[in-house]
Amino acid sequence: MLHPNFKLTNKIVNSIAEISASREVILNASILPQWDIKLKKDAILKRVHHSTSIEGNPLTFEQVEALIEGRPVAARDVDKQEVLNYVKVLEYIDNLDIGEKKEKKITEEMILKIHRLNTQKVLSESKSGHYREGPVYVVDEFGKIIYEPPPEEDVPKLMKEFIEWINRTEAKSLYPVLEAGICHYELVRIHPFYDGNGRTARALATLILCLRGFDTKKFFALDDYYNEDRERYYAALQTIDPKTVDITKWLEYFVEGVAVSMGKVKETVLKFSLDKRFRDLKGQVFLDEKQMKTLEYLLKHGRITASEYLEMFDVSVRTARNHLNKLIELDLIKPVGPQKKRYYQLK
Repeated sequence: MLHPNFKLTNKIVNSIAEISASREVILNASILPQWDIKLKKDAILKRVHHSTSIEGNPLTFEQVEALIEGRPVAARDVDKQEVLNYVKVLEYIDNLDIGEKKEKKITEEMILKIHRLNTQKVLSESKSGHYREGPVYVVDEFGKIIYEPPPEEDVPKLMKEFIEWINRTEAKSLYPVLEAGICHYELVRIHPFYDGNGRTARALATLILCLRGFDTKKFFALDDYYNEDRERYYAALQTIDPKTVDITKWLEYFVEGVAVSMGKVKETVLKFSLDKRFRDLKGQVFLDEKQMKTLEYLLKHGRITASEYLEMFDVSVRTARNHLNKLIELDLIKPVGPQKKRYYQLK
């Protein structure tokens, strides 16, 4: 039976405190519906791009966005397929986390399906969604073996014990980020598949955070911090002593990554948050694209003039003033100064 070996260090505790503080801000922020949608979309794009990029996929963030939106992208079919596959993985996770249908247990079938979705048309059908039936080796950039996973005959038993642990009270009583970090490492340690273990491990960690009620607003992308410094990500996975299997150092790194990523989301949410009195207007205010971009500009720069508005949207001075007056009517911005030197600020 799996018994994770780790210590709750000051570093882990401090990171958890940062995560909890950021999460509190995110959950209680007042955000207009259109921005809520935008933040969710951005999180999906980041998850897809960063998780595939860690594994060496060369598509840029902009190419990933274009591909998801159905626009043509000049890239190898296999690279595009990996990205589209990960989108399906996130859709599957989202469907497991819906209202009354929300799953209570994580099963072997879920993990196999996540792998199958991840590797469709990338691996052969005999390997996609099936445990490996032979040895695999993790090698560095020079081809040197840096990790030899358990033999293939041990994989079914190890996975069964792993999944039993995930659903035990011991695991569920842990802070969700710790459980996600442990599960990420354990799946990579077992390395149950010929390929796609990393993507499946990160997807499993995302699933755990969703099902444990941690990522309720879906603004959070688990993978961006780890992709920013891939060498450190892989180095952290290799800090574990194979004799003691003490994963403390890995968890320090994993929880730090969540803290940094959540901090970024918090800052973004604060920028998009409006005064508390808009909380009651959220369902009543509809903003078109120009109005949203205007408010984004004001959040970033603090002020805007009619001249700056017409440069942004290539409209006449009269049209610019009419559009800005509409935002005044909605009680979102206010004019400052006499007509000739007038500018506008958030109210």
